[in-house]
Amino acid sequence: MKGDEREHRERSLYQALCYAEGEKRVIDGADMTQSEQAQKTELLAELEATRQRTFELVDSLSDEQLEVPYHPGVNPPLWEMGHASFFYEVFVFNLLDGTPSYDPSMDDLWDSFHIDHGDRWSRKLFPGREQTLQYFNTIYDRVASRIAQQPLTDEALYLYRYAIYHQHMHIESMTWCRQTVALPAPPGIVGALPERVEPLPGDALIPGGRYQVGMPGESDCYATTDFAFDGEKPRFETTVEPFAISRHLVSNRDFLAFVEDDGYRRPELWSFGGRKWLSTETDTALVHGSSQPMLREPRHPLYWRWHEGEWQERVFDRWQALNLDAPVVHVSYWEAEAYCQWAGRRLPTEVEWEAAALGNRIGEDFRRFPWGNERPTPDHADLDATHMAQQPVWDYPAGDSRSGCRQMIGSVWEWTSSQFLPYDGFRVDMYPFMSTLQFGDHKVTRGGGCATSSCLIRGTYRQAYLPLRNDVYTGFRTCALSDSASGTR
Repeated sequence: MKGDEREHRERSLYQALCYAEGEKRVIDGADMTQSEQAQKTELLAELEATRQRTFELVDSLSDEQLEVPYHPGVNPPLWEMGHASFFYEVFVFNLLDGTPSYDPSMDDLWDSFHIDHGDRWSRKLFPGREQTLQYFNTIYDRVASRIAQQPLTDEALYLYRYAIYHQHMHIESMTWCRQTVALPAPPGIVGALPERVEPLPGDALIPGGRYQVGMPGESDCYATTDFAFDGEKPRFETTVEPFAISRHLVSNRDFLAFVEDDGYRRPELWSFGGRKWLSTETDTALVHGSSQPMLREPRHPLYWRWHEGEWQERVFDRWQALNLDAPVVHVSYWEAEAYCQWAGRRLPTEVEWEAAALGNRIGEDFRRFPWGNERPTPDHADLDATHMAQQPVWDYPAGDSRSGCRQMIGSVWEWTSSQFLPYDGFRVDMYPFMSTLQFGDHKVTRGGGCATSSCLIRGTYRQAYLPLRNDVYTGFRTCALSDSASGTR
């Protein structure tokens, strides 16, 4: 990080925090209570952490590396930075204050719904690193100043948090972009830890009954404890039949057995959609660093290869021996479905997944995480682009659910068998495209992945991906078939 940029951000944060200090301060004629002060201090720290992570994801790349090759699953890092800044303009300053844009001529270009995906790579349309960074810092400084100086209403708090969390979605996509185009690992990656716990075999038996699913559609705490996106609402009650679900994720070792049993060459294991995906050639040039197209039909997970007598996986810009006890990652829905057919298992529905993860039975206190309502810590889950799904599938016992399932938050987004559809009573939030564009043809994944931010995820969060996606941090766990739901494999 350049010294002048660090000094600029530290000074901005210090100035913003100074506005929020003190037990009470008169702002626009109203006393700021200790509670509001605490909320502001926490919000400013979260905003600054978000700025810092975004800046580092750009600053750690050279100008040449920022010119990422086109791929339908990623965006140029500088566009991500500008787009996130624009989101604050639209959903904080415009909605709350009616403030005009920083540069109205750029509005359509930073807006993802007004510019074609391929046009985001056009050098003629977008400013370079320094101008984009200036825009980014200007907007973040203005947001911090507004938080510090204006009353913190529920509406304002909700919009601040929404914009911050939206930025964390792009932090995750900026991380998988590095994986997609084989850039160096982002700052903050920690190597695999020594093995800390014993393996956790078998299934957890989930009792049948009435469960609560999702977050409240209407709540006085919509900006705080009940904050959620529209796809998670409204909460409903449903009956779940008893079922057995694996205590841990499918590992590379598990999936390798499927690969070596010619699982990719046995069409009887694949559904119609899976067979179509399996017979479609994909250009894997980016995977292998080739300047020429490499059209291949899938025969193993995207970032695996057989090389010099061993299976290897690519993690960002380096190949390493396949980590057998880590969760299988970067697999499509079709691959997960075929593995289940081969193993005599099935994927959980998203309702089953939430029942196993949270266990929110009617009449009991509602949990937002498998372990309770405490925000995730590094002991609970692999989040925040720290270990990148390289820990064993039986690690993180502190994150266990009441049913005994492990790593249901973090590590990999878990495929479910459910289509992404609105819950009954769905209402669009203030951002109309958070969920609506994915309804119908996407599958639901749950739990968050290793690159997901810990401030963003909860057990009710629904992420939608097309079933062919294998460039993102997706994996899965399996359920016993109904006639064998006995609690053991």
